[in-house]
Amino acid sequence: MKNIKYTEGGVCSAKGFKAGGIYCGIKKSVTPDGNESPFKGKNDLALIVSDTACNTAAVYTKNKVKGSPVTVTKNNLAKTGGKAQAVIANSGNANACTPDGDEKANAMCKLAADALGIEPELVIVASTGVIGQILPIIPIEKSIKPLADSLSYTGNEEAAAAIMTTDTIKKEAAVEFEINGKSCRLGGMAKGSGMINPNMATLLNFITTDVNISCEMLQRALDETVAVTLNCLSVDGDTSTNDMVTVMANGLAGNNEITCEGAELDIFGNALFTVMRDLTKMLAKDGEGATKLLECICRNAPDRKTALAVARSVINSPLFKSAMFGEDANCGRIMCAVGYADAEFDINKTDVSISSVYGSVSFAQKGIIIGFSEENAAKILSADELVISIDLNQGNSEATVWGCDLTYDYVKINGDYRS
Repeated sequence: MKNIKYTEGGVCSAKGFKAGGIYCGIKKSVTPDGNESPFKGKNDLALIVSDTACNTAAVYTKNKVKGSPVTVTKNNLAKTGGKAQAVIANSGNANACTPDGDEKANAMCKLAADALGIEPELVIVASTGVIGQILPIIPIEKSIKPLADSLSYTGNEEAAAAIMTTDTIKKEAAVEFEINGKSCRLGGMAKGSGMINPNMATLLNFITTDVNISCEMLQRALDETVAVTLNCLSVDGDTSTNDMVTVMANGLAGNNEITCEGAELDIFGNALFTVMRDLTKMLAKDGEGATKLLECICRNAPDRKTALAVARSVINSPLFKSAMFGEDANCGRIMCAVGYADAEFDINKTDVSISSVYGSVSFAQKGIIIGFSEENAAKILSADELVISIDLNQGNSEATVWGCDLTYDYVKINGDYRS
């Protein structure tokens, strides 16, 4: 994006934000069969704290079953009129569908607040991990003070590691830009690898910025950006109970407060989109067991709704995803997925191609599969990032959806997820 530069620091890139992470023992050090857990000693509790209270916006899962952290965070932001100053998040346990979930989530807020010297209502709480198991609060009680003491303006990586479950890499991004001649920064961290489907996913995404912006404009920017980033992400078609995205803005950049539409809001929106788009692609590429990032672009559709339906249909197809894992140019699977998309369009005008760093191959024209070089197609499909282009040739709208291939390891990971 023009006038936006990448920088370092994740959630600590913006002025006035500290973070940290610690291993407290929610992730067990021993598996049920007595073997050493791969999670032993890995961070499972994170804190993000602003020097001052922040205007805050949030988006949550659309699953009817909502984890207690989602409910408690909603309540806290309602009580404060959209103000928050800290985030406490754990991995290893979702604190969802349990009899004492709200009690535990509120207890986490109180523990963080006491350690930081703020009110519990100013704390965002989030959890990710196994659904339906009681969250142990004692490990958090014992670890909250050392975690608070460890907070630093360079602690972003420790925090990003603490929210990982089956993720294989930390996911962070940050940018810098100018508003009203003031240097501004916006950064974020995310987690998510499986149970990811549009309408949010088992993902946690925390974004911080030093831009001075009203709660109303912040929520508007977040809603618009989620629609074209995280809600255009699918790994396996499952929508989780604990999904949450929050943006905290402390205003320390010193720009004039953004309270309405205009150039300043556009600049902020572009920065937010850049970070959230990059995090979305990281989430897709690190899907459980994934070996390839798949990006499906549907162009020249009658409207965006149609473009989105077609792109999602392809990205969500288990047969297509399996073919991409096997690097098999089974283009009939793409056409099949396009054809059953929940949208109205003329399939007889549709073109399909796939490209990668190794080139591009056309598979279909005007709804008919055409001849292609198997050797060339195999080379193109061997890349770890593929772009599937669907051209409906019947309008001016487009949409992009991100996902990944479906592999043996996805089944292995989810076959014994609890152990």
